Amino acid sequence: MQSLEDLKQRLRLFAQERDWEQFHSPKNISMALIVEAAELVEHFQWLTQAQSKQLPPQTFREVEQEMADVFLYLVRMADLLGIDLMDAAERKIALNAKKYPAHEVRGKADKR
Repeated sequence: MQSLEDLKQRLRLFAQERDWEQFHSPKNISMALIVEAAELVEHFQWLTQAQSKQLPPQTFREVEQEMADVFLYLVRMADLLGIDLMDAAERKIALNAKKYPAHEVRGKADKR
């Protein structure tokens, strides 16, 4: 299993080998990320809650590919901006734990 750092390096090399770094600005990558996220959402549009949890095999594979696209663009953007995603995620989880104490929000879906 490779680390997030290894993946970041592979993506950087992939872009360099294709001379794509000239196109990989945070602006462009963020826009590509949104396009891929929309393609992911498209697979779930109009499904019931139950259907969304039991995807047919072909749809499951397509969802898996779209999720990979979103993940790869996010890792690439973090690399371009010098953001440590693991550190940012840890800080965000800690922030959410303070904002949404379990004893106050358990079972509730509304935002504060």
